[in-house]
Amino acid sequence: MPATPRRTRSDALQNRERLLEVAARVFAEQGLDTAPAAIAQQAGVGVGTLYRHFPTREVLIDAAYRRQLAHVCEKVDGLLALHPAAEATRMWMEHFIHYATAKSGMSEALNAVIASGVDPYSDSRALLTDAVAALLAAGARDGSLRTDVAPGDVLLLMGGIAYSVRHGTEEQARPIVDLFMDALTKGSAAS
Repeated sequence: MPATPRRTRSDALQNRERLLEVAARVFAEQGLDTAPAAIAQQAGVGVGTLYRHFPTREVLIDAAYRRQLAHVCEKVDGLLALHPAAEATRMWMEHFIHYATAKSGMSEALNAVIASGVDPYSDSRALLTDAVAALLAAGARDGSLRTDVAPGDVLLLMGGIAYSVRHGTEEQARPIVDLFMDALTKGSAAS
């Protein structure tokens, strides 16, 4: 008789989430050299719990990166529920810039993950494209955003903005985001 898979306990899920939250912050701030025991301690769990969830540093880095990106992309629905599409798009861009500038500290760690044979970016483009497509579709419906712009083009420009300010401050990105939003709204039915 085949064994039925066990459900993960809620405390184990909470531990995993705490570990991912702490790991993302620590890797971004301190880089790859941070000891797993320090991450476990900051998360309030034992190092054995960390290794039960993430058997290698690379698995932890990959999971932390994917979790952060998923959180950024998940903001789209909530923003669209509360704001007109153009305003939600601007707010989401600010979330993305914050994420991208914070992630720049994880570059060394992500390179180590790639060297281990894992591609942390394999799902990234699809998640981001879907998020931007939802924003553009909402803008097309309410007439606040242009309809002749592809999600990939928006991502390319947002990546350029994030790259240009990665060693600066997020405030430096605001005028560039303003220009970008002007371009996205110019020619829409709302203009």
